[in-house]
This record gives sequence, C-alpha cells and structure tokens, in this order.
Amino acid sequence: MTAVRASARAIILDEADQILLCRFLFPHPAVPNGAPAVWAAPGGGIEPGEDVLSALRRELREETGLVTTADPPHVWHQVLAADHAPSGLDGMVNDYFLIRATHFKPHGEFTDDQLAVDEHLAGFRWWGLSEIANYRGPDLFSPRDLATPLTDLLTSGIPSHPITLGL
Repeated sequence: MTAVRASARAIILDEADQILLCRFLFPHPAVPNGAPAVWAAPGGGIEPGEDVLSALRRELREETGLVTTADPPHVWHQVLAADHAPSGLDGMVNDYFLIRATHFKPHGEFTDDQLAVDEHLAGFRWWGLSEIANYRGPDLFSPRDLATPLTDLLTSGIPSHPITLGL
C-alpha cells in the first residue's frame, strides 16, 4: 500500500510582504543533509473525508490561531518522492494557498508542548524575502529555493494556475 501524505499549506504574507514560516524539527533522516530543522509554510495533512480548504483552515487555526473563511488562491503545487518525505511515507503532495493577513503573533489552539510533540513544530518567524535569499544558517527551507517562487509571487502576482515546485 502506498502512503502519500496530502497537505494544505498557507503562504501567509503580511502588509510588508513578510512570510510566516514554521520551524519544524524532524527526527533524522527526515531532515536531509544533517540540517537541524526545516522552515516551512504552516499547514498540514488532509484528514480522510476533509477537502483541501477545510484542512487548510483547520491547520491554520490549530497552529497559528489564524481564522479565515475566504477561499484563497491556489498558487503552488509540490510533489515530493519518498526519499524527501518524512519516515514511513512514500511521498508527499503539498498544495499552497496565498493568504494576506495583518502581521500577528501566532498562537493557535495547540499548546507549545502539543505543537512540539505532535507536529514537531519548534516556533514561528516572519521572514523578509531578502532574509530568505541571503540565509546561510544550518536550517533548510521548504521548498529549498523558497526565495525564487516567493519572488515570482510577489512580483508577478497570483498565477493563472498553480506553479509546480521542486524540492
């Protein structure tokens, strides 16, 4: 049986075009190249019987406290093979939706301990595009070249169809 995890993720941009990212700590070897963590867009797995936007709204509420009823535009699509997916999965599919929000301090329905244990989530940070492009620390971004599609999104606007992302 193939275990592919479908996820809904949000590209949350504030009024200064900063993006909100989560720092995920995964047990090795889920994080490649010995990196201690991965900075990724908030969101998560789609539960059985749940549609993608319902999953997105639930995940945002749980992780960040952001409540949205809008149908945000689907801007990116990413397929990851087993060698880039967390342990036990044969792959992942991430669909990303653009949400504009006033800058806020993330605080969801889950406690910090629940986020750490259940989600491997160690914190949040608002990042500027230049900070991402110039980052030389030990952590990785997901996607690895996040600065490139984010630049395109900020300069060209919402694409007519979701852009396919690489690793």
